[in-house]
Amino acid sequence: MDAIINFINSILWDYILVYGLLAVGIFFTFRLGFLQFRYFPEMFRNVLSAKSTDRSGITPFQALCTSLASRVGTGNIAGVAVALYIGGPGAIFWMWMVALVGMATAYAESTLAQLYKVRDGDNHYRGGPAFYIARGLKAHWAGVLFSVCLILAFGLVFNAVQANSIADSMEVAFGLPKIWVGVALAVVAGIVVFGGISQIANVAQFLVPFMAVIYLLVAIFVIATNFSEVPGVFGQIFSGAFGLDAAAGGIFAALLQGVRRGLFSNEAGMGSAPNIAAAATPDPHHPSSQGFVQALGVFIDTLVICTATALMILLSSALVPGSELTGTPLTQAAMTEHIGVIGTYFVAIAILFFAFTSIIGNYAYAESAMVFIGLGSKAGLIGLRIVALGMVIWGAYQSVSTVFNAADAAMGLMATVNLVAIVLLSGTVVKLTRDYTKQRDKGIEPVFHAKDYPELANEIDSTIWDRHDQG
Repeated sequence: MDAIINFINSILWDYILVYGLLAVGIFFTFRLGFLQFRYFPEMFRNVLSAKSTDRSGITPFQALCTSLASRVGTGNIAGVAVALYIGGPGAIFWMWMVALVGMATAYAESTLAQLYKVRDGDNHYRGGPAFYIARGLKAHWAGVLFSVCLILAFGLVFNAVQANSIADSMEVAFGLPKIWVGVALAVVAGIVVFGGISQIANVAQFLVPFMAVIYLLVAIFVIATNFSEVPGVFGQIFSGAFGLDAAAGGIFAALLQGVRRGLFSNEAGMGSAPNIAAAATPDPHHPSSQGFVQALGVFIDTLVICTATALMILLSSALVPGSELTGTPLTQAAMTEHIGVIGTYFVAIAILFFAFTSIIGNYAYAESAMVFIGLGSKAGLIGLRIVALGMVIWGAYQSVSTVFNAADAAMGLMATVNLVAIVLLSGTVVKLTRDYTKQRDKGIEPVFHAKDYPELANEIDSTIWDRHDQG
């Protein structure tokens, strides 16, 4: 079984997705006219100026925080360290490039998720790739395949992996038994997830900004106390990116690691974040508004938080090519050098927050998939919650390598399906974008009118969008 899973992963992740995700990002960057650069301020405007009180959905800020809860995880600490260890400082440059084009992909998939969303039995907004695949492409079977893969990967296995990272760091830093760390995590996570999407969003909008600000403040302190070395670090990043630094991993290693780690970290094109983007009440009342919000999530994850980790490592002497120090221990060694023995504890606590929010964020994605496949009843969601929390306890003290590989295969499959879908629906994304930007450029608050899209009449729930037309 391991051999089969590893073969599938090698095809998906070494060929199809590494190049496919990058190609789709470039495709949308050009087709949308470099939207992520021209309308960058629009991303902040859609997060900060939202005022809607529609109780069917969560706020754009809550949607951003919940998607960041999933995006910002151990990859921002351990993954960056691995990229630097294998690919050298130049890997960070390619992580930036992946994020910049990935912002266009994130915009496209979340805009579609907003457009094709529905109301569930409790009058809450639900949506995501499964919904726009089934409704926009008339491929219900592909939506089911996507949903099953998402539930297995994000709802279950990745939560075990995050719990494993927390348990490892707590054992090293504080000597806590892994099993009890897992039980404590399951209890606290259970309090959150049993409250449903609204409860998860409420917790995320508090925890995510808190953990991000604390982490960035430490990074700013490190940068300020080593300010004279910062230009040299950026020089290493740029020279390593193009193979000019002989001490680094070379241009191919830098490119490959930067692309891989960047894609894993920001999740643009994976089809995960659109599930929570669809749950938001758009403000302005247009599908593109949530596209802008989720594009900002990619920027924050990679250009801000991953860069902070990279700079803290590169401003230390902990990164030694050829040594065995990589991953979380490398980040801990760098932090210990900067702020003393407390650095080890700081990284452990950072992983606790980053990974815990990933657990509740990942679960939130799975709920929408359960609704799509017809298991979104109270009993179905309670069953999902119990199994998900059981995976947290199991993952805390077990080796999860084999199961993690299986989850990688599931995520790779769902990402492949999602990429094909958003490219096929790219014409709709372009029309929505032109509609939004035309109104914004005229100084008008953008509003979506379903009647202007007769081709979508039998595909979208117009009752969600026609409130202005009926007013």
